[in-house]
Amino acid sequence: MADLLKVEKLTVAPAAAPSRLLVNNVSFSLSPGRTTCIVGESGSGKSLTALSVMGLLPKALQRVSGDIVFQGSSLVGLSNTQMCDVRGKRIGMIFQEPMTSLNPVLTIGFQVGETLSTHLGLSGKALRTKVAALLESVGIPAERANSYPDELSGGQRQRVMIAMSIACEPAMLIADEPTTALDVTVQAQILALLADLKTRMNMGMLFITHDFGVVADIADDVVVMFRGEIVEKGSVGDVLDRPQHPYTRALLDCVPDAEGRKALKPIDYDWLKGASV
Repeated sequence: MADLLKVEKLTVAPAAAPSRLLVNNVSFSLSPGRTTCIVGESGSGKSLTALSVMGLLPKALQRVSGDIVFQGSSLVGLSNTQMCDVRGKRIGMIFQEPMTSLNPVLTIGFQVGETLSTHLGLSGKALRTKVAALLESVGIPAERANSYPDELSGGQRQRVMIAMSIACEPAMLIADEPTTALDVTVQAQILALLADLKTRMNMGMLFITHDFGVVADIADDVVVMFRGEIVEKGSVGDVLDRPQHPYTRALLDCVPDAEGRKALKPIDYDWLKGASV
């Protein structure tokens, strides 16, 4: 199966200090209809990798080297106008915190519809009908289109973000820790919704998380990042059942068992300092 996304030797650093590597020589691929989870702690380079794919790195950071190939064409070197045609239309993205991603003074219907009008040219009744269908598809009643973000719960706001990200039926979806601020019940609902949408739309999904419990629920393939580098990658079965790197094993030791009998172990960074990355 041809790769939907191929990241090759991606390296990111501050523009003012290009030798200080925040993402170092990262390579992985994603196939249509599969979910690749990038897992690691905060600061490991997960979100910077995703923002690099979307061409949304902050101005203070830069891609030092590497290539990002999507549907057979390189995204590196595209102008912002060209990337705007990719973002939202061909690659959707769910950001970490919906309350800061949604505009508080615009209705959710307007915000979902903006993607459709920008990329597909919909307007009037056709636009309203499509917005209603999208909201219904993620479990939000169509009549809530006139609601503002602060009138919705955290789980509902995340569903609105999902509706926005899939509005143009993209080939690929990036989900950047979409369940971090949600309670476990709502988290399970969001994960089930994303898995269902991925299957129905045959999307490739790049899912970023720090939680191996989430990885076990949703991943086909796993990329483990530590200190800006990939330390382990493989199928979810191989990585969970036969972890090879000490950091992967340390992360798995932080996951509680269902019965609550497992003693959780903090990550021993002194021990990891000598580990090969």
